[in-house]
Amino acid sequence: MQRSCTFSIFLLVFACLTVGSLRAQVVTDTVPTSIDPELENILNSKSAHEYFIGGITVTGTKRYDQQLLISIAGINVGDKVMIPGGDNFSKALTNLWNQHLFSNMQIFFTKLEGNKLYIEINVTERPALSKFHIIGPRKSDQDELKNKIGLVPSRVVTENTKRNAEDVIKRFYTDKGFQSATVRIEEAQDPNLPNSIVLNIYVQKGHKVRIENVSFFGNEMVNEQRLKKQLKGTKEMTKITLYPSHETSPYGETKTPSFKAYLSDMGFLSLTKTKEFLDPYFRFKLFSSAKFSTKKYEEDKEKVLEYYNSLGYRDAAIVADTQYYNKRGNLKVDLKVDEGHQYYFGNVTWKGNTKYTDSILNILLGITKGDIYNLEILNKKLGKQMSQEGGDISSYYMDDGYLFFRIDPVETAVYNDTIDFEIRITEGPQATIKNVTIQGNEKTKEHVIRRELRTLPGEKFSRQDLIRSQREIAQLNFFNQEKIGINPVPNPEDGTVDIHYTVEEKSSDQLELSAGWGGGIGLTGTLGVTFNNFSIKNILNKKAWDPLPTGDGQKLSMRVQSNGRAYQSYNFSFTEPWLGGKKRNSLTFSAYKSVFRTGGIDRSGRYFFSDTNRLKNFGASIALGKQLKWPDDFFTLVYSLSYTQYKLQNYTLFTQDFKNGTSNNLSVKIALNRNSAGPNPIFPTSGSNFLLSGQFTPPYSLFRETTTNQDSYKLPEFHKWRMNAEWFIPIGKAMGADKTRQFVLRAAAKYGFMGRYNTKLNYSPFERFQVGDAGLANGSYILGYDIIAHRGYPVYENSNPKINPDQQNASQFFTIFNKYTLEMRYPFTTNPSSTIFGMVWFEAANGWYDYKSYDPFRLRRSAGVGMRFFLPMFGLLGFDYGVGFDRLTQGGRLRDATRFTFMLGYEPE
Repeated sequence: MQRSCTFSIFLLVFACLTVGSLRAQVVTDTVPTSIDPELENILNSKSAHEYFIGGITVTGTKRYDQQLLISIAGINVGDKVMIPGGDNFSKALTNLWNQHLFSNMQIFFTKLEGNKLYIEINVTERPALSKFHIIGPRKSDQDELKNKIGLVPSRVVTENTKRNAEDVIKRFYTDKGFQSATVRIEEAQDPNLPNSIVLNIYVQKGHKVRIENVSFFGNEMVNEQRLKKQLKGTKEMTKITLYPSHETSPYGETKTPSFKAYLSDMGFLSLTKTKEFLDPYFRFKLFSSAKFSTKKYEEDKEKVLEYYNSLGYRDAAIVADTQYYNKRGNLKVDLKVDEGHQYYFGNVTWKGNTKYTDSILNILLGITKGDIYNLEILNKKLGKQMSQEGGDISSYYMDDGYLFFRIDPVETAVYNDTIDFEIRITEGPQATIKNVTIQGNEKTKEHVIRRELRTLPGEKFSRQDLIRSQREIAQLNFFNQEKIGINPVPNPEDGTVDIHYTVEEKSSDQLELSAGWGGGIGLTGTLGVTFNNFSIKNILNKKAWDPLPTGDGQKLSMRVQSNGRAYQSYNFSFTEPWLGGKKRNSLTFSAYKSVFRTGGIDRSGRYFFSDTNRLKNFGASIALGKQLKWPDDFFTLVYSLSYTQYKLQNYTLFTQDFKNGTSNNLSVKIALNRNSAGPNPIFPTSGSNFLLSGQFTPPYSLFRETTTNQDSYKLPEFHKWRMNAEWFIPIGKAMGADKTRQFVLRAAAKYGFMGRYNTKLNYSPFERFQVGDAGLANGSYILGYDIIAHRGYPVYENSNPKINPDQQNASQFFTIFNKYTLEMRYPFTTNPSSTIFGMVWFEAANGWYDYKSYDPFRLRRSAGVGMRFFLPMFGLLGFDYGVGFDRLTQGGRLRDATRFTFMLGYEPE
């Protein structure tokens, strides 16, 4: 649009400064020689006149839409303005300036028609970022920094953008221990793109600052080493003093003359290069980089004060702290503390309690007069910080419906070194559960979740029931354990509470698939599928197939395995966890069929398998489980009936005397189990799991005459007992951003014993205990052995630990076994798409054939490391690397005593 006459906005803005602040730079134009008289009157007028915006144009922009900028400015055609004295134009410029898109802005009056004023907004765009380079750091640091500094090509570059990038880089290196990192940013015009710049970011990370020494001053009552243990993120360098061979230690001690000799003494015998260290100080890192982090240092100072407070020094303070560098460029940290007085608990009185008497509350509190003052312990006992373990006063109230309960400790007197407390309680009414809602279950039907809940409408609120409900939902393994949400919403007006549960579905079905082609054997492979959230009642409903009917919480498993004509097996099982839908009574039915053929190599060198030399197996079992209410509802009782038939045709299974015929193995099993481990069934972090079971066949030899062991093969008889116990103990505090990573100690003890009704007959060849390896079968699918893993050893059959099991081929298995395990576990991720945890472990186990040779202290020992990967589609995948100590003591080398083991599909016993 042609400009009829142009005025500088400078004078107008100056007049408006009394109303609003203008942050844009305003450049004064030269006033034209020919000025429209009406516009000149506007500029020179001393009295305000009212005008209307007749039109707006935007000039100087190439990147942004004009109408968008007018909208941002907040000035529109038809707006009323007062000149002079109005603030419309200053606000418009401020609105545009706040977008950080322009380096300069001007407003011009271009035309006046009656009381309609036409204006032009002229802007100067800031340059955009074309590209940027980080110069100086190594490539891995560059790649990491590029994702952190927030620079995006084609976006406008401001001073704030550059400052932010500089701060991020410095903070990045500060966290790595480089306190003196410097950043210099240079701009250059991009010759290939108009109004675009290239940023060159020069980084020098400088010297890495290590903490050489931390010293405490003023600590008269607490040892310095105890204070240093509280500094979790501010660690000193580990120091080793090396003296040349011709020098004597000032302390008269024998000193290592060289670095090589020192490493040799430590057991590193393969070191080939050496360097004499004549400097009397040599330092190296051990478990910690000893880097200095300001953030961690501040956190550690708080931990020191918390430690003092736990000892009763509630007035303890760090009155001064200093950091300075020595000649080697390392950091020294001095902290001066004022310990103050040590305080003790005095009298504790209660106010407002009606449910529990003072004496009962004093017992629950567990704090008596004269105990060292510790506010953290007091708050923990009162339940100010809710924990799943319970045992605090708040838990006792809230487990009995007192949702509106409140407890506050108040200091009533401080005299000498004693503090009296009055603990004020507001009990409130007992809350009743009103509504229970569930959200997020897209596949699983609501009744499957609701039947697991312990929070029922009409019942009293219980905090413990909330925790138990969360565990039961997690145990289903249909949902992401980390996303199970529970939100109680109290309604104080009617004394009720609504409870909202939220879940997130995850895949729980599993697939097992493998295939191969063996020379002369033919096609080999396995195909198995397990549906863990199946719905059998919708099996005939085509609309429910997606790809299979799901949502009722049932389990369906099918598996086919083939090794050519040598071996084929078919397995099927189905579990209904809530038989009848009203009680937790489970029903499981399973069946399998297999065939084994013997063969050889014909004259042409090809494998052959004969249908006249074979073993056919058929088995089926049915189990009924019931949840008990006593002693508590963690107990379940399971009854099962199993039958296996073996048909032999010219097939040697037990002995040459029994190559043809049929063997029928019928047994009943009763198992009592208490499982409180959880909440994640894959990686339990607390609780325990106990199992006691007995398995019995009919005592055939008491009803009929049995003269030979071969007769007992046709109708095997035995009674077998098992006891398993394992505990999960969290160690230390939870770590990670989500506070889900925590070391867990797993301790387990397992025992097994097989007996016989008739001492004239041998022990049954069925149902024995196979000990060794990682739990992989060695014929267990034929004879029903219990597979007892012993990492670090192959499967063994001799009870003497002095006999190397590598020298024997195990062909028969034990009737008694003991096994003890300690594992320290750590989860790397508990994401629903994969659960991964590592462990270090120690095991001791052995097996025996009868009580005459049984010695529970004669065990084979091993230790090692392992990893577990649980992928919902494929189940459990495990690797272990172990050292069998009793293999090592037989004169073997370390390499010969180690064993790598692999497991797939389940965690072995």
